Amino acid sequence: MAELAQEQLSFPVQRQNRTVAWVISFARRKPLSAIAAVILIAACALALLAPVVTTHNPNIGNLGEHLQSPSMSHILGTDEQGRDEWTRIVYGARTSLAVGLGAAFVGTVIGSLFGLISGYVGGVLDMVIQRVMDAIMALPAIILLMVLATVLSPSLRNVTLAIAIFIIPSAARVVHGAVLSTKAQVYVEAARSVGATPGRVMLRHILPNVMAPIIIVMSITVGAAIIIEAALGFLGLSVAPPTATWGNMLNAGASSAMESAPWLALAPGIAIGVTVFSVNILGDGLRDVLDPRLRGKGH
Repeated sequence: MAELAQEQLSFPVQRQNRTVAWVISFARRKPLSAIAAVILIAACALALLAPVVTTHNPNIGNLGEHLQSPSMSHILGTDEQGRDEWTRIVYGARTSLAVGLGAAFVGTVIGSLFGLISGYVGGVLDMVIQRVMDAIMALPAIILLMVLATVLSPSLRNVTLAIAIFIIPSAARVVHGAVLSTKAQVYVEAARSVGATPGRVMLRHILPNVMAPIIIVMSITVGAAIIIEAALGFLGLSVAPPTATWGNMLNAGASSAMESAPWLALAPGIAIGVTVFSVNILGDGLRDVLDPRLRGKGH
């Protein structure tokens, strides 16, 4: 009994060691992607620790200090209402990253579910689901997002759901293709032959083997979601002020005199650019490592 208990306790340790070994191997093979991952982790940490790493209120300013240039007291200057720009960048990361990660997660999960079901079941259901996905992809995304953001009240949840709708088709198409190739494998036929239900076959035998493309799609769509949120925020259709988002901060920076206060647009612009670039680099690295078609090709 003691030996059995010791073996059971060793399983989590072995799994943890494998995870650490995979991370080290990934960092050696894809150092640029590893740096991108560190940048993203740092951005998420700053967003979570916003009250600790900032000293000002993000929504309340001092009109006597409006449009101040960067200084020791305001390292990125202040906006037209006297609010500290660094503080709003950090708190804006909370909103922008929440929208990006939330929309990518919701859209990828729902899209993967549609792709899994339609790819495995096939027939009329497959045709209907794929035509619906095609119809969504054919719609002008930014215009419909503007309509959705206008009809729905501008809130974090509504913006996230609106962006997730346009991530669903991409995830569904990718997973659908992966399922079509996976369901023809011998182990899936063996599971069917012993009487496994379709739900069990999909969840136990197919889904684990299509997780790599799901992870890749989710990592890539985070950057797209952040860009879309920034565009909506720039147009005043994202989360309502005074809540800080990188998009509405760009809007405020553009409405101010660029010659007299360039930091108002540069700071959120750089934050968006660095974050989206890091997400894309990390997504490319994960694709090269996880996609079996790209293994061993020198990527």
